[in-house]
Amino acid sequence: MQLTGKITRDSLMTLEAYSKYRKAHKADVIAHRKLRSVPLGEHMTLQFESETSIRYQIQEMLRVEKIFEEEGIDQEIEAYAPLMPDGSNWKATMMIEYPDENERKRELARLIGVEDQMFVEVEGHERVYAIADEDMDRENDEKTSAVHFVRFEFTPAMVSAIKAGAGVKLGCDHRNYPAHTTIAPESLASLAGDLK
Repeated sequence: MQLTGKITRDSLMTLEAYSKYRKAHKADVIAHRKLRSVPLGEHMTLQFESETSIRYQIQEMLRVEKIFEEEGIDQEIEAYAPLMPDGSNWKATMMIEYPDENERKRELARLIGVEDQMFVEVEGHERVYAIADEDMDRENDEKTSAVHFVRFEFTPAMVSAIKAGAGVKLGCDHRNYPAHTTIAPESLASLAGDLK
């Protein structure tokens, strides 16, 4: 999979080429995604996206849906490319996970607004709160969604600190889900690679 910094129709593999790539590299992509998955408390995980993960997602959708026409390919790029970090930020899929359906329903009602209370705190800097669900609203008066898309936008000083090895915490200030964790060094090294 060729990383180019921008996903275009021409930079994607054909269905045939991707089928061969997928067999040889699926384990690598799974390991990459696992490295960039950060649990927060018992019921929340943030999957930090990258060019690799977004390219893989697009290629998978094209494969599953057997999309090979230009218009369909462009639609998949349009749907997923905005989730790719662009040098001054981290973007993540935030998942709220309660296995029991009744508990999930109850907790999603208690967690309205949780996506706006997510933060990243770079050592020595102010907290950066998430910009959530830029594509569409994912909550209503009764509950929040189990999935949100969040972006953490950094100042140049924060980017420099992260690249220089500063510690970084991920957290949530929501009154019904107060939690924070230090991002593991190996995950942080991968995330730092998204910043320019």
